[in-house]
Amino acid sequence: MIRVLIADDQALVRGGFRMILNSEKDIEVLAEAADGREAIALARELEPDVVLMDVRMPGLDGIEATRRLLAGAPESRRVLILTTFDHDEYLYEAIRAGASGFLLKDVAPAELAHAVRMVAAGDALVAPAITRRLLEDFIRQPPPGARAPEALESLTARELEVLKHVARGLSNAEIAQELVLGEATVKTHLGNILMKLDLRDRVQAVVLAYESGLVRPGGASSKGS
Repeated sequence: MIRVLIADDQALVRGGFRMILNSEKDIEVLAEAADGREAIALARELEPDVVLMDVRMPGLDGIEATRRLLAGAPESRRVLILTTFDHDEYLYEAIRAGASGFLLKDVAPAELAHAVRMVAAGDALVAPAITRRLLEDFIRQPPPGARAPEALESLTARELEVLKHVARGLSNAEIAQELVLGEATVKTHLGNILMKLDLRDRVQAVVLAYESGLVRPGGASSKGS
């Protein structure tokens, strides 16, 4: 059973998501929080598998709540950010805070349940439209002084290939097809990448790949494709 905490300042949104998720046989909503502080307190008390976290909440917003909730937390703790398209800059900060993905609030019921399952399983989820907009707006050029972390040098040639494909938004199945590998092999490579680079999930891998210049918006790579 996947245990979920919903954090949103709008009771109607919380109630709608609760109804949708509780209708699934493998998902249970443990509680609802109306702001970031309440979300942190409930998450630490109940230990949900996934926290659905709104970005804009009174008092403590979802970004800071995510940062505090994941600081020093076990890798199994996952945060899925709820958002509209109005505040992309906050979403980029959520990635830095360790969020495992983003979900638009107008998501279809089936997609909501699918997203929760993906994140609970350790996968990351970012809607393609959000991915493209985030990368184009905030990672168009590497930050001043940015350079590839030394840990990238520990990756094998195959692992670098996999990382580049991950950064372009491909799923494990799509990467397997592109590189003519088994999907299980791709998953193993991805696990090695995350371990070597000390990253929580593939969302952080995407950010690192773009910020380091390994991959650039439009599909270009600093070391070939």
